[in-house]
Amino acid sequence: MDGKIRAEWNSLKKVVIHRPGMEMFFGLMEPYSSLYERAFSRSGARREHEMLETILKEEFGVQVIRLKQATLQAASTIPIVKRELINLARETMEYTGDANAIARAKEEFEENIKYLDIAHFFNILIINPSLNFVVQKGSRNVQLNITKRQPLANLYFMRDQQFVTDSGIVLCRLAKPARRRETIVTKFFWENVLGLSLLHEIEEPGTIEGGEFIPMGKFALVGQGDRTNRDAIEQLLSLDFEFEELAVVHQPLHPLVSSDKPDPMINMHLDTYFNVASSKVVVGCEMLIKEAKVEIFHNEGMGTFTKDPKETNLYDYIKSKGFEVINITTLEQMSYASNFLCIKDGNILAVESERNVKKVIDTVKRITKDDPNRYGKLLDHIQADYEHLRGDGEFFPHKKAVYHMELDVYPINIPNLTGGYGAAHCMTCALERG
Repeated sequence: MDGKIRAEWNSLKKVVIHRPGMEMFFGLMEPYSSLYERAFSRSGARREHEMLETILKEEFGVQVIRLKQATLQAASTIPIVKRELINLARETMEYTGDANAIARAKEEFEENIKYLDIAHFFNILIINPSLNFVVQKGSRNVQLNITKRQPLANLYFMRDQQFVTDSGIVLCRLAKPARRRETIVTKFFWENVLGLSLLHEIEEPGTIEGGEFIPMGKFALVGQGDRTNRDAIEQLLSLDFEFEELAVVHQPLHPLVSSDKPDPMINMHLDTYFNVASSKVVVGCEMLIKEAKVEIFHNEGMGTFTKDPKETNLYDYIKSKGFEVINITTLEQMSYASNFLCIKDGNILAVESERNVKKVIDTVKRITKDDPNRYGKLLDHIQADYEHLRGDGEFFPHKKAVYHMELDVYPINIPNLTGGYGAAHCMTCALERG
């Protein structure tokens, strides 16, 4: 059923993705402020995204829905969807400067609607433009400055704007200003294009992102940390889930980064250092999952959870549930090894982490040069990881433990897409599993 998922290892039937467009161009103008890890090729990223879509459809038989494509198709055929899309675009536009020029521009916008492509209005949502008018003496001496205001450069990370539970879709309130407006687009998509209702919409001051939520059958994991605050957790604990337990995983401070200046981006979401490969096997960086404290809440029904007085860590908790843990090194974790997509029980679409390690090392070298006290230990550690992994030839997913656990892996090489700070799991919103 669309909009309800019980377990991460159930067979993936339907997924929503977004092919990055012009918003990525603007994001690459200043990668750091756009929350990207590094600069990369936009055309290369689009080719890799097309390959990801093809693999999902042709190799695994997954129904792939593209956010923009489906929105434009619906708006072109359903009048009410078109009207609501135009209304949303109208609300997004900002006008500043000469009052007469603003009045004329707004009037022209209304008059020109019938001539404009549907994509024009979708692109307004993505770019979030501001029009400034400076009028000088003379005929048509108008200086028009069009400024993009925080374009949605991260929209292609479709995992984060929402997450799908066993009781429905929870719309997130994203933590960073660079991403806050993404849910305006996805809420419109769920409700107007796909006709799905939301179980809950996280309210201010709560913040949470979809990479923090992992359904595990009888229980679910949800991360709390830099991107997810306690207020959002409390809102979740008031919802009527079927999960018997909700385990709140506290984001650990990275032990290799100075505690005086922690860097939460290294393990920003739960799925950046932990993930589920099957109903029996998980993958994680033991250094982090043993440091990640876990609170256990038992479901009493009707939106009531009670906290277990015993606290544990993620490693011990997941072992107590009968899962085997495949350990990955810090370098592999930073190279998106754990950010794979489970296609079905024991079958994963995983990033070729070896293709990313040199870029990761180069990035850490650069930031260590600027702040050696903060990142020096991390750099030394991942360089040692690299020598060890290269000597053994065991870069994830090509590890003995993976074969020993009988996982079926489909490796994918997406070195440009991962430059945005995520991989296959982050880029896909699983809508239906069965």
